[in-house]
Amino acid sequence: MMNIETQMSHLRLHGMRRAWTTMMETRSHLELSLQEGLELLLQTESEERDHRRYDRLKKSAHFRYQASIEKLDYSPARGLDKSLVQRLATGEYITQGQSILITGATGCGKSFLASALGFQACHQGYSVAYFNTQKLLIRTKLSRVEGTSLKLLEKLSKTSLLILDDFGLSSMDKSQQLDLMEIIEDRHAKAATIIVSQIPIPNWFDIIDEATIADAILDRFIHTSHRIDLKGDSLRKKSVNLS
Repeated sequence: MMNIETQMSHLRLHGMRRAWTTMMETRSHLELSLQEGLELLLQTESEERDHRRYDRLKKSAHFRYQASIEKLDYSPARGLDKSLVQRLATGEYITQGQSILITGATGCGKSFLASALGFQACHQGYSVAYFNTQKLLIRTKLSRVEGTSLKLLEKLSKTSLLILDDFGLSSMDKSQQLDLMEIIEDRHAKAATIIVSQIPIPNWFDIIDEATIADAILDRFIHTSHRIDLKGDSLRKKSVNLS
């Protein structure tokens, strides 16, 4: 008959096994009732699984920065509304399939903010994918040639939070415009999307450069999204000056 530690390992209850081993080594199990001991073991196993899931989600997201909500700078000159960020940090926008549009000049912290919201989503158990917009559209274009576009688009549609960074820095050809429209359409009111751009929102029509497609895409964002327009000097320049 297998001992308790071996059975826990066999059942892949790794957090519970470690907690049990610690209890035996410290003899703390002698001070706990059966219910208290089980509660401690189950809590440890739950925390262990949450941690492993977070690590998997974080790794698969491919974030641009290691960021967190706690590290955000709310200096008045930046124009970052702390109350809005705190509401977004609850993850409610994800469950409601809402979008966030983050704009501002180069280096003002747009990507860091998007990454912080992405890490927060991972903490809450949501799947996240972080892409440079142009690189994603190159990938979708190649996937059509390879015959894997349906698989890629389906994977994107099932991701709880999609972050598109550097939107508008490169022009899009017709096939990329259509791919972007399909990605947005699949997610509209179903899954959350964050778009990050240094281009002001009124100029996004010019980026897409096709009136019908631009209307179809932007109509799904303009009226229902959370908007954050960051101000202030480049944080990268400040970092250089302080070093």
